[in-house]
Amino acid sequence: MVGYVELVKRARELAGSGQRRILGIAGAPGAGKGTVAERVLQELGSSAVLVPMDGFHLANAQLRRLGRADRKGAPDTFDAAGYVALLRRIRECGPDTVYAPEFHREIEESYAGAIAVEPDVPLVITEGNYLLLDAPPWSAVRELLDEAWFLAPDDDVRVQRLIARHISYGRTPDEAAEWVYRSDERNSAVVAASRDRADLVVVGDPR
Repeated sequence: MVGYVELVKRARELAGSGQRRILGIAGAPGAGKGTVAERVLQELGSSAVLVPMDGFHLANAQLRRLGRADRKGAPDTFDAAGYVALLRRIRECGPDTVYAPEFHREIEESYAGAIAVEPDVPLVITEGNYLLLDAPPWSAVRELLDEAWFLAPDDDVRVQRLIARHISYGRTPDEAAEWVYRSDERNSAVVAASRDRADLVVVGDPR
């Protein structure tokens, strides 16, 4: 099993390359992407910054307009082209600070310009479900990542995490389970098909 010692080592090597690098952490909903990203970020300190894919959720008003509100989190409920454009700006590493949006689960909306990517930060970590999808516009993400990890925890554990997450943000247990099995798990099947595009597959929860 790959643990945090190995993950942090790989991230440090990217950060120490002398050039701007982008590390992608992918996996199904509830796989622990944010937890792993935050742990690695904590170890690297000022050498890294985290820019999650979730900042590119379409606003709820747009999802309602498009008739997609009942499946928020599916690939076509994100501004994928905008995410790709941001990663390209980050990779170019010009002289200016790049600002990225940040998703807030407590209101289910994103704040624009909430994350600052300074030009001297060597490693940008990004995490999300669809980083490795092989369908446009998502397919353009993979070529912008210097290294990609895919998290594959136990599915039963992952599903229970998802249900608990939805409950913590206001859904009843029945509502949470219904959403997970109807929406999140459908998305999980899509994500699972992209696993082979990763440089490293992390099976189980890293320790």
